[in-house]
Amino acid sequence: MRNLSRGVLALLLAAGLGGLGGTAHAAPVRAGGDDVLTRLKAIPGMTVEEKTSALSGYRWFWLNYRQPVDHRHPERGWFEQRVLLEHKSADRPMVLYTSGYNTPETMFLSEPTALVDGNQISVEYRYFTPSRPEPAVWKKDTIWQAATDEHRLITALKTIYHGKWISTGASKGGMTATYHKRFYPSDVDGTVAYVAPNDVNNNDDSAYDRFFKTVGTDPKCRANLESLQRELLKRRPEILARMTTDAQKAGYTWKIIKTVDRAFENSVMDFEWAFWQYHLQSECADVPATTASTDVIYSYFDTISGALTYTDQSLEPYIPYYYQAGTQLGWPSPQFKHLRPLLRYESSYQPRTYVPSDIPMRFDPAAMKDVDHWVRTHATHMMFVYGQNDPWGAEPFRVGPGSRDSAVYVAPGQNHSGRLIAKLPDAQRARATADLLRWAGVSPSQQARTLSIPPQVAEDPSLAQRPPL
Repeated sequence: MRNLSRGVLALLLAAGLGGLGGTAHAAPVRAGGDDVLTRLKAIPGMTVEEKTSALSGYRWFWLNYRQPVDHRHPERGWFEQRVLLEHKSADRPMVLYTSGYNTPETMFLSEPTALVDGNQISVEYRYFTPSRPEPAVWKKDTIWQAATDEHRLITALKTIYHGKWISTGASKGGMTATYHKRFYPSDVDGTVAYVAPNDVNNNDDSAYDRFFKTVGTDPKCRANLESLQRELLKRRPEILARMTTDAQKAGYTWKIIKTVDRAFENSVMDFEWAFWQYHLQSECADVPATTASTDVIYSYFDTISGALTYTDQSLEPYIPYYYQAGTQLGWPSPQFKHLRPLLRYESSYQPRTYVPSDIPMRFDPAAMKDVDHWVRTHATHMMFVYGQNDPWGAEPFRVGPGSRDSAVYVAPGQNHSGRLIAKLPDAQRARATADLLRWAGVSPSQQARTLSIPPQVAEDPSLAQRPPL
């Protein structure tokens, strides 16, 4: 999911969790008697700081919760996990949101939170700074350890929030919500996973090749993107000179990926993916012709793929993701036949390239197969929402005969971003909304009576940038 490109290639913009945000400062809404601040501070291992709220009707708390580095051996060390809480009322539903990366330091409401008119906690994924143990024991950066982080946190906060719980996230956040549900299915009453890839067989990525042959309804657009990719490689010396200059101006380096040439090729291989991940078919007209000047082509390349995506400074914040992609999550490996023989480093298009060589990595192919099997046979109260033109949706989660009260939706013409329930066809949107409200214990009449959406609409800021892959 990157743009940083594939969003890592992120599994990235994942703005499937587009949220509702506000900037006008509002007076905190304080519950009478048993104040939530006092109750939060009473939780063992929890430190609390209240911040000025930017959303009317909400109080904003920054929490740090003490978590074991290894939940099987808590005596081996602890770290502080950052959690941001938007508190409305202890008797409203609670939505646990995670991006799967850092948590944004901005107030926002995910789409499920707005729909259920609830509270929200934004949980930072383990090993993303500042929620990183020191020293970092990388082999503990696993999906089970992260799911158990959330399990402990939910258990602690349920002493205050006794209502229904919903988990949600987009891209890697949607994956995270799914993995948590697999390991702790009773923790939450429903899960909404947006644009969540499901790389159940890392050795077979043919789905991505089929996707790029048919994405959108305009063959000319697909052809123009591929032609521009080839033109970038043909202008290698000129593009490399511009990348080098930009990196020097920013004080950026290329030590992890080793050379600017390898970084250039990785960003070129990202190009077609990144376009469809973050942009709509209506933007095909913006693709420069192969006869355009190098300055015009470079500027567009930088906009779509990110010329400095693979610098050390851009990679470093996302090392925990790349580590997980290379050890459990898997990664997309589309074929780049249309770029051969212009490529020199095609085999470098993988997570091992983006993680410092002194961090050991070994891939476990069983991890995603286990989750996929569980979703097909045991998923309950789960909703998966994808964008039709999002490359990450080429390998989606699917519900099976053992799944109950669960569904998969695809928003027509949409990409890896957007508030996707709102962009479903009318009948599907009504069904998905009704299911979510039912899971959250909110009747449609209650929603109509209590829901007050701020006028500002904003995406979750953590989803606007994502690392490659």
